[in-house]
Amino acid sequence: MPNLIRIALAGEGGQGVQAVAEILAEAAYHEGKQAIYIPNFGLEQRGGVSLAFVQVSDQRIGAPKFNKGDVVVALSGRAVERTHQYSGPDTMYVYDSSFHLKPEDLPAEARQLISISALEKSKELHPRVFNIIVMGVVLGLTEMLPYEAVKDALEKKLGYKFEKNPELRELNLRALEAGVEMAREALKGGEAVHV
Repeated sequence: MPNLIRIALAGEGGQGVQAVAEILAEAAYHEGKQAIYIPNFGLEQRGGVSLAFVQVSDQRIGAPKFNKGDVVVALSGRAVERTHQYSGPDTMYVYDSSFHLKPEDLPAEARQLISISALEKSKELHPRVFNIIVMGVVLGLTEMLPYEAVKDALEKKLGYKFEKNPELRELNLRALEAGVEMAREALKGGEAVHV
């Protein structure tokens, strides 16, 4: 059985879930792993829920789609509604605490519900790094890739912006580290998902 991790990310259009998925898949590829990234913008395109599916494995990935994720990240109330179907008894289900969801809004079948405060942290750092904090959370929860690999993929994706404004590099790296730390705090007493 190949080591495989399946991740579903969902958020409002503009929250950057596609960028997170793309950078993670790129980092996996450069680490010599197999990776598949499938974007799903739904029918609305603008103003709708954006979903991204990522699979990473040390071996060939058999199918491009999956029914249940190992990690599901929902970054809005509507994203929670859209991702229930990808949650199962082996799923770590991640949601942002700022959306004040009721317990009945969350998938009861998930193995572990993890509340993060990425939105609050992004207000502290900069609203534009919200998705980078989320990427750090995914990295910290899964340990599927070395931190340096994700940092390099982030550099490849945003390097042209970093050249124009070097402070952005530092800001993005602080956001990535903040997300990893957030995941570690959330997992105290639990365990990460490994590839």
